[in-house]
Amino acid sequence: MNRLMADIKDGIKAMHRYQAGKSVEEVKREYGLNNIIKLASNENPLGPAPEVIAKIKSAAGEVCLYPDSDSRDLKLKLAEKYQLPVEKIFIGNGSDEILDLLMTLVLTEGSEVIQADPAFAKYELAVQSRGGKSIKIGVDQEYRHPLAAMKAAITEQTKVIFICNPNNPTGTTLARKAIIDFLTVIPDDILVVVDQAYQEYITAADYFDGVELLADYPNLFLMRTFSKAYGLAGMRIGYALGNSELIDYLNRLRGPFNVNRLAQQAAVQALTATDHLKKCLDLNKKEKNYLYNEFEKLELDYIKTEANFVMVDSTLPAAEVFIELQKRGIIIRPGSQFGMESWLRVSIGTREQNKLFLKNLAELLAERSS
Repeated sequence: MNRLMADIKDGIKAMHRYQAGKSVEEVKREYGLNNIIKLASNENPLGPAPEVIAKIKSAAGEVCLYPDSDSRDLKLKLAEKYQLPVEKIFIGNGSDEILDLLMTLVLTEGSEVIQADPAFAKYELAVQSRGGKSIKIGVDQEYRHPLAAMKAAITEQTKVIFICNPNNPTGTTLARKAIIDFLTVIPDDILVVVDQAYQEYITAADYFDGVELLADYPNLFLMRTFSKAYGLAGMRIGYALGNSELIDYLNRLRGPFNVNRLAQQAAVQALTATDHLKKCLDLNKKEKNYLYNEFEKLELDYIKTEANFVMVDSTLPAAEVFIELQKRGIIIRPGSQFGMESWLRVSIGTREQNKLFLKNLAELLAERSS
């Protein structure tokens, strides 16, 4: 057994586990609380559409059957939505699976991957486990991707560049022109992965979509998900749009039944529930502005967001605020996990949830200042 463990790749040995937001059940057990609000993992506070829930219930009796290995119905629905051939669409068990498969496909030992810092933590873990090296470039003064510096970091070993847009955890976006200008100067043998998990929440007029550019940039790869705006985080289903050759290789690499039956049917139904999606996006916009106003009353700095979460500077050690809020039944994410030591990332909830978070944060700040 010792010899077996010794042969595990050095990159995997050096990895740390992805630190997910604490679950409601975990906090209940730890603190003996009954009423918990979770504003830690950027989940949709309204959940999926009622018709999606009905579809899941009606399909539950079919779980004895294997799912469609090709997720054909969902691909056809997405192909119609984006006016793309199904060969350019990949369906995955959440964006996490897509990311892992993609890195397995394109990285070799010593490959370099360029990303902003901070950004989604899973990038570095996926790269490290495949023997690659993450080249992390700090965000600019506006907490955006420093595209010029990222281009300057390219070497002969560079295989992938990640752009998280909107960025997690800062919530900032890059303008459409900035990303297009970047694509035009990147060698076509470097894959540019644009992670668009929060795409639906963007309200900026100059936002980057990217679908229309896939024909012109075969090295452009877009990742999207049903976890956030569509409220299906627990179903684990995401998708990618890219050149058909790359998608074909991903399909060869994935498991034969990688996306479960209920997830496929829920996602198809979710794409038709446009009224519910609008309701979710309207709530997010309204509550985002509410949080901004309340943070200003508390004289706290924050980063304007194009996602369903906000970064706010608590002025206190984030790890301590995280624990103290948990004791009060509120789960958020400490910015210390992203190298932002006094900042908190709070998911945008309902008015009731947001008020409770703000009340407890204000009380905590008052206690520390007295």
